[in-house]
Amino acid sequence: TMRQKIKSNKTALVQAVDLLARQEHSTQKLREKLRQRGYEEEEIEAAIQRLEEKHYLNDEDACARQFQYLYENSRSSVKQIQAKLMQRGFESSLIRSCIPSDTFQRETRAALHCLRLKFRAGAEARKMMQHLYTRGFDSSAMRAAIDAFQQENNTEE
Repeated sequence: TMRQKIKSNKTALVQAVDLLARQEHSTQKLREKLRQRGYEEEEIEAAIQRLEEKHYLNDEDACARQFQYLYENSRSSVKQIQAKLMQRGFESSLIRSCIPSDTFQRETRAALHCLRLKFRAGAEARKMMQHLYTRGFDSSAMRAAIDAFQQENNTEE
């Protein structure tokens, strides 16, 4: 096939190390990238096994690190973070295990940040609610964020 002809003369292992040097990947995402480059399944699996043995590839650690980063540094809801990590190829059970038991305050802060970026004083609560709902925030965090936003702007509805 054409795909094999494109393949460089690097082994799957060397290619995988190059990919991981540039960016942390889940096992699934790395497997996908090697397939796209035309490597055989057998060679891909051997490379992945080797990387796991050498601790270059560890989905639990990678998922925890990426979750923590997004949780602390983004205005995404926990639901959005989960979706993003699933797209990156992490197992949903692994992602769920990273979520703190109490996310209310963090979700409220993130939701309030979203409101400040999008709305001005006097905005309709209904519109703010819709905006936050589409971003995956839960109703208690939405209400708390809207209350805080209205208090900051001294507007009540």
